[in-house]
Amino acid sequence: MGIIRYDAYTRFYELGESELLRHVRLPHRVIGERFGIAIPRRVMHMEFTSAPVLDERLEVRVYISHVGTTSMTLNFDIYGEGGALRSLGYLVLVCVETGGGATQITKRAWPEEFIRLLGDYQMSVEEAR
Repeated sequence: MGIIRYDAYTRFYELGESELLRHVRLPHRVIGERFGIAIPRRVMHMEFTSAPVLDERLEVRVYISHVGTTSMTLNFDIYGEGGALRSLGYLVLVCVETGGGATQITKRAWPEEFIRLLGDYQMSVEEAR
């Protein structure tokens, strides 16, 4: 069909999240070492507003629209050439303690410093768009 497959968007989300965390000097391995937490995903939501063609250059805009005590919503707005909105989506991340293995996951409050470092990326959906 000449368009990007829907499953490619999960990779776009992963890259966008990683780049955001790198930008604030918190790559995933540092988060665990520095704060003793992990940030697994609880929810993934994607909407496809228009189809990008193969080899189209895409821009992934990432921002945080909500921070709760133990969770946050990380939004992804994906634009194609000429500013065409291609996809909207979000992940809900949960703050958990590391250690204990996958069978003993314990939620905990976000470390204040972690949230502070992400402060410039916290905005409403309306502000972001």
